[in-house]
Amino acid sequence: MNIHEHQAKEILKDFGAPVSTGVVIYSKDEILEKINSLNSKEFVVKAQIHAGGRGKAGGVKLVKDKNELESVVEKMFGKVLITHQTGPEGKEVKRIYIEEASNISKELYLSCLVDRESSNIAFISSTEGGMDIEKVALETPNKIITTKIDLKNEILDDEIDKIISPFKLNEKQKAEGKKLVNALYNILIQKDASLIEINPLIINKKDNLLCLDAKMNFDDNAIFRRPEILKLRDLNEEEPAEIEASKHDLAYIKLGGAIGCMVNGAGLAMATMDIIKLYGEEPANFLDVGGGASKEKVSAAFKLILTDKNVKGILINIFGGIMRCDILAQGVLEAAKEINLSVPLVVRLAGTNFKEGKEILDKSNLKILSASDLNDAAKKIVEAIK
Repeated sequence: MNIHEHQAKEILKDFGAPVSTGVVIYSKDEILEKINSLNSKEFVVKAQIHAGGRGKAGGVKLVKDKNELESVVEKMFGKVLITHQTGPEGKEVKRIYIEEASNISKELYLSCLVDRESSNIAFISSTEGGMDIEKVALETPNKIITTKIDLKNEILDDEIDKIISPFKLNEKQKAEGKKLVNALYNILIQKDASLIEINPLIINKKDNLLCLDAKMNFDDNAIFRRPEILKLRDLNEEEPAEIEASKHDLAYIKLGGAIGCMVNGAGLAMATMDIIKLYGEEPANFLDVGGGASKEKVSAAFKLILTDKNVKGILINIFGGIMRCDILAQGVLEAAKEINLSVPLVVRLAGTNFKEGKEILDKSNLKILSASDLNDAAKKIVEAIK
């Protein structure tokens, strides 16, 4: 789960990290009241969307005259920002964050995340703050320092020294850096964050560290025990189909292709998408119905796929273990009764009760293409939509 910059900064502030003074505005009616509470002479107006690249898309504005602030904020409301992360449809600005501007001496980069490969917490430090870290990693990888830390109650001083060593801080800044690193570490553990990114982390003209921007992602699987984080969820920033999927406990991610996929098991779903691409088409979604799905859940998943207007065909690939193939077949039939299925459907069943499942589908009035294996299924659905 993602949250907005202003929400991330509130969490940072609660854990003792240095952030700028700012206000968030949710509607045009609040503009005048909120900007009057700020005392600075210069301000930064930031569109709040769940995507990077806001500045290049016109979503970040420096305002040097408070008299112009109201006009700038008003024009930004409702603006559609298109960045490399939003896709061509862009995202509409529905909330705006205004913070007091900072005099910047130096821009740095600092992040921490769960490193699955080593089962450690990885801190990433770089002197190239304010830039796309992926570009820095590609062009000047020597400017990125990764420090991996075993999970424990607190970080050791020598580990913190290694994390902040690329920044060449003075003694005062080192003390601030130690406090910041501890804050990030504690947020990651105590709030089940999977990524915290400060870019840029700046040194201002007063020689202090300051988190100028902040991004946080949280583990969806741990949200049940973090109600205070779930409250920060902004449904306006999420794909409607993915919101609907979460209501049925379905793992669904909308993609841009033409072939809808319904699979049980994340690994099998990834393999299914790969083989669709191998045959020259693109998957329309990732959809894992899980191991013990009911017919109601399968029905909801099938209907969810068909809400995507880009879907020209559907591939169902089920390997029955805990998931019984006859249950899947009943769910598909229930959904098909409610929706006029007008696209090709290819079904590959294997495992528990696959014969019973195949019989249910064969006796239905649905135009179904049966597949003997995954390779056959992908080949048939690609041919069918052409």
